[in-house]
Amino acid sequence: MKKVITYGTFDLLHYGHINLLKRAKALGDYLIVALSTDDFNWNEKRKKCYFTYEQRKKLLESIRYVDLVIPEENWEQKESDVKEFRIDTFVMGDDWEGKFDFLKPYCEVVYLPRTPEISTTQIKEELKQ
Repeated sequence: MKKVITYGTFDLLHYGHINLLKRAKALGDYLIVALSTDDFNWNEKRKKCYFTYEQRKKLLESIRYVDLVIPEENWEQKESDVKEFRIDTFVMGDDWEGKFDFLKPYCEVVYLPRTPEISTTQIKEELKQ
């Protein structure tokens, strides 16, 4: 079985997220999503989420492409997750291009194009107006 992992906040879940998850799942048999916790989002990323970690987790678990959701609690856990879960392919959006190449000794690293016309940041900005 080929295992794939991706990371993200997945707040205000939208079709761009679904596209990313569908394409990530197509690269293997089992997709793990490491979901940024509320503390990690605020303390490290300075992001305030609309939905709590538990709410975002439930949303992700209801998506047919997602097999397992685990917490992302710090930037450094990626290498240990890859080893612990025996990951074959690490997937991120192409806005992170090159940032995770340090994982290449352990697994394939793939940067997928984002859905260009949608983003959570864009949604939040438009809702403010």
